[in-house]
Amino acid sequence: MAKPTPEINAGSMADIAFLLLIFFLVTTSMDVDKGIQRRLPPMPDENQKVEAEQINKRNIMVVLINRSDRLFAGGQPMEIYMLKDKVKEFITNPANLPNLPEKKEKNIEGFGPYMVSRAVVSLQNDRGTSYEAYIQVQNELMKAFNEVRDEFAMQHWGKKYAALDETQQEIAREAIPQNISEQEPREVTKTRR
Repeated sequence: MAKPTPEINAGSMADIAFLLLIFFLVTTSMDVDKGIQRRLPPMPDENQKVEAEQINKRNIMVVLINRSDRLFAGGQPMEIYMLKDKVKEFITNPANLPNLPEKKEKNIEGFGPYMVSRAVVSLQNDRGTSYEAYIQVQNELMKAFNEVRDEFAMQHWGKKYAALDETQQEIAREAIPQNISEQEPREVTKTRR
């Protein structure tokens, strides 16, 4: 007579597998994709009349990234590390040069009259531009505007923009507006190399 084979209790195996699954779910971390932190302008009121304002060519700096990730700013090829200083000079126009943006006096509430730059940075990229190059250019543009706001804050309140109270930050934003225009990606490699 053959010996009967003992049965293995499989119920406890399912419990062990479930506990292992829970352990790995709790202990592993998942990468979370982050987007670009940018505050969009508020939606205009439906009843508000939109006035088409002509923008003088001298007030626009075109920053172009082609499909080879080559950078052009103001029609000149440049390296990424040069962009921030070029944009800062464009925004501030310290010598009031005729080929850089004009300034218009604006009465800022709580501050008074201030000559505000009418500079607009137009960012254009090709459909083949790498995401890394696009983000690097975005970072340099943001650094330029942030540094100009920091300089304004230091000059008027003796502290950096981040250390200002909400009212002072609003004044700094009005005095140094962050005018960045982005166009939909297109084929720009054919026009510039």
